Amino acid sequence: MSLKIKNILISQPQPTDFEKSPYGEIARKFSVGIAFRKFFQIEGIAAKDFRKDRVNILDYSAVIFSSRNAVDHYFRMSKEMRIEVPETMKYFCISESTAYYLQKYVQFRKRKIFHSKENAANLIDLIKKHKTEKFLLPCSDLHKHEITKLLEDQKIQYNKAIIYRTLASDLSDLNITDYQMLVFFSPAGIKSLLKNFPDFVQGETAIGAFGATTHKAVKDAGLILHVDAPTQAAASMTMAIDLYLQQEARKK
Repeated sequence: MSLKIKNILISQPQPTDFEKSPYGEIARKFSVGIAFRKFFQIEGIAAKDFRKDRVNILDYSAVIFSSRNAVDHYFRMSKEMRIEVPETMKYFCISESTAYYLQKYVQFRKRKIFHSKENAANLIDLIKKHKTEKFLLPCSDLHKHEITKLLEDQKIQYNKAIIYRTLASDLSDLNITDYQMLVFFSPAGIKSLLKNFPDFVQGETAIGAFGATTHKAVKDAGLILHVDAPTQAAASMTMAIDLYLQQEARKK
């Protein structure tokens, strides 16, 4: 099997056990090289800077978590500000894995924890059942607007708490032309690509992206999207890559 795509760059850290991961299976199945590189870094905002936004964590009875980063920085900020999060606090998480991650900070049984199926619309449906709560959305300076738009459409009372920022990684040691496919998971990855490689020309490079906001960021940057997920045919990015490479192989 001879493909135009010889090397794929995934803009995320490498899985703990690459060989047993779906990426490892793709590498073996299609004889492609797969490299991993985090395109951006997360940096916590200091408590003194957060105070300037005049957001009082204890004014809210429920928290919406869209990622593990949001979980980590919410509790970091609470600790830095010497705030004890009450046991009555309710948590609404974008996914089951984010909900389980909360156990790092709270006892699972004692708290009221709700999670959606990796779907913002499903998360809003859960939140609507608790409309009387005052919701806090911890997020980054480059947060996903899908959740905030849905909250506003449903007239749910909430406030954003920007508690961490997203910074482009230094990719100056990377030769981006070595890769025939680039895969992104957030708009921050696209932003980092353009910052690190201002003269980047897509040419025949295939671009993959996960999630509606990332798809939009690719198109807004004037790039062509070749591999998108989630879709009905491919729930995950690895499934989408696999399908794309199969299609490319059939062209031979």
